[in-house]
Amino acid sequence: MVERGYTWTKIAGCPQIPPSIELRSYQQQAIESWFANRGRGTLKMATGSGKTIAALAIATELYRRISLQVLLVVCPYRHLVTQWGRECEKFGLEPLLAFESTRQWFDRLSTSLYTLRSGDRTFLTVITTNSTLMGDRFGSQLKYFPEKTLIIGDEAHNLGAPRLEASLPRHLGLRLALSATPERYFDEEGTDAVLDYFGPVLQPELTLADAIDRGALVPYRYYPIPVQLTDGESQVYAKLTRRIGWALMDREKNGHREGTPEDLTALLMQRSRLIGAAENKLTALRQLMATRRNTSHTLFYCSDGATNATGESQLDAVARILGREIGYRINTYTAETSPQEREQLRHRFESGQLQGLVAIRCLDEGVDIPAIQTAAILASSSNPRQFIQRRGRILRPHPGKKRATLFDFIVLPPELDRETWEVERNLLKKELKRFVEFADLAQNSGEARVQLLAMQQKYGLLDL
Repeated sequence: MVERGYTWTKIAGCPQIPPSIELRSYQQQAIESWFANRGRGTLKMATGSGKTIAALAIATELYRRISLQVLLVVCPYRHLVTQWGRECEKFGLEPLLAFESTRQWFDRLSTSLYTLRSGDRTFLTVITTNSTLMGDRFGSQLKYFPEKTLIIGDEAHNLGAPRLEASLPRHLGLRLALSATPERYFDEEGTDAVLDYFGPVLQPELTLADAIDRGALVPYRYYPIPVQLTDGESQVYAKLTRRIGWALMDREKNGHREGTPEDLTALLMQRSRLIGAAENKLTALRQLMATRRNTSHTLFYCSDGATNATGESQLDAVARILGREIGYRINTYTAETSPQEREQLRHRFESGQLQGLVAIRCLDEGVDIPAIQTAAILASSSNPRQFIQRRGRILRPHPGKKRATLFDFIVLPPELDRETWEVERNLLKKELKRFVEFADLAQNSGEARVQLLAMQQKYGLLDL
């Protein structure tokens, strides 16, 4: 059990749970599970439920029990490095951020590891990115990390990719993975690699329902907005679905039970992009936001593709409709937005100077903007991870935030022939199940389920 009220004298740069943080019971249970599993395991908890706090509490307890010397955190994105840095500072740590140009961190890392070995330093915190971990310069220093090092893999499902998994240091025995969705989409081998390295999923697993019940996430209202494809889009959709069916049959014939052939992956991505950029989503958005001009703290998730009609990116089209046509104060938030500008946008959004942010996938993993009260999801992939990440992101608690509101733009499949209908039913089943589950947890569950009923009836999926 993690103890509070430590009696030792705090040393600068060493971990200590701050007085402002009170661990929740499920966090405490997860910590105990990790220690019971001899210093390995995966925390599978809903986005926004406090995995970072639990991980830093584990590091703090390790420091108390065995004089842990190094905390190494590996993140998929640069913005998560700086976000982890802020969280570490709350625990009294002085993190070394090792990413971007090696000139900014390599000499400091090398010197810090040397002073640690010589006894002139007590504790070292290093936060890096997945790409830096794979690099030769960082790799050359991994052998100098002492045995008493805890490696934390944030959004650890990413580390199941072959090159990344091969870069993980084998001589470090204390390992902790964090992810709301450790299972890799269409990649059982990658999922197994993550769990083999870090350890199994530990109890308690915290679902979205659990997190809402325990007050870790706020309740919400859910409004599915059905959207029809245009005639041209419907024709392309039917052709892609037919080809996906053929690829799936080939996969079964050839015995490809694990992984996904490249042609099938490409077809699924093409269809996902077609759905994501459906032209009528923009019409539906205009109608929705014409009634919400005076609202604020709204996030708009866009496709990273172009709208099917004009070739204009959906991001630009949404920004144009909101900003120029409706007069909604917005800014875009993309992978090209610098860390400094992101921080400025976050403050302007929280204060209400900006009514909304128009974003693409860069907000899927780890970005913490709890002031979001409303989200409009115009595009999402069929990957369940993205579904779970986005919805958890919107439900993070924030002062004055009693609940969240989610508008989900869902494309209705067009009329298909019998052969293609069966393929569509199988593809739709898992995705519709997620929509139904999310509708069931909403405060307006009855109203939300009615919007999904037509698809369930059409494809014989009323049992979901």
